[in-house]
Order: sequence, then structure tokens, then C-alpha cells
Amino acid sequence: MKYSMFIGRWQPLHKGHLWLINERLKHGKNIWLAIRDIEPDENNPWTAQEIEQMVRDGELKDLILNGRVIVSIIPDIESINYGRDVGYDVIEHVPPSEIGEISATSLRKKMREEGKI
Repeated sequence: MKYSMFIGRWQPLHKGHLWLINERLKHGKNIWLAIRDIEPDENNPWTAQEIEQMVRDGELKDLILNGRVIVSIIPDIESINYGRDVGYDVIEHVPPSEIGEISATSLRKKMREEGKI
């Protein structure tokens, strides 16, 4: 079985991320959500394990349970590299402006103000 892979910090997973994931799901593709294992800091307040649990408990829960989405923690990366004719596509999805304006930074700021982090 093949998967469309998304690599990120997901700090937190938000509507913009979900739009991106749904772009592949609506074409019948399965999703591999890879969580980069980074050290928490001011901009990344959660551990990869905490993010993984939030993802598993969140809006993707049913898709995870039925195998359409898999979630795993990967080592932090510095680049993504490929050679020619590697057997997969590299696809850029350009969101509509109302989705593209969503910012995890502003979401984290609001969560801090509300005492959620």
C-alpha cells in the first residue's frame, strides 16, 4: 500500500494542515503523517510524543483507526533529497487564501493567552 507522506512539527495540527491532508484523501490516497522529533522550545512547546497523542485523539482519529492515515515519529531532518526516477511524485499544494493565512504561531500565542500551554 502506498502513502502520501507529510513531514512536519504539527505544533499544533490545525485547519491549514487538515486542508492539506484532505487534498490527498479526497483523491483516495492514504496519508503518512510523520512527526519530526524536535526539542521543545518557545515556538514548539510540545514533544513529538505529545503531538502524536493529540493527532491520534483529534480529527483524524477515525481515519487512523481505519488505516487511511498512519502516524509516526521520525528523527528530525535537515533536508529532503531525491534522485531522478525515484518512483514517487513531489507535490506542492497551494491553499486558498483563507487557509494559507492560518498560522500555528498565532494559534500557539492564543493558546498561551488562554492558559492552554
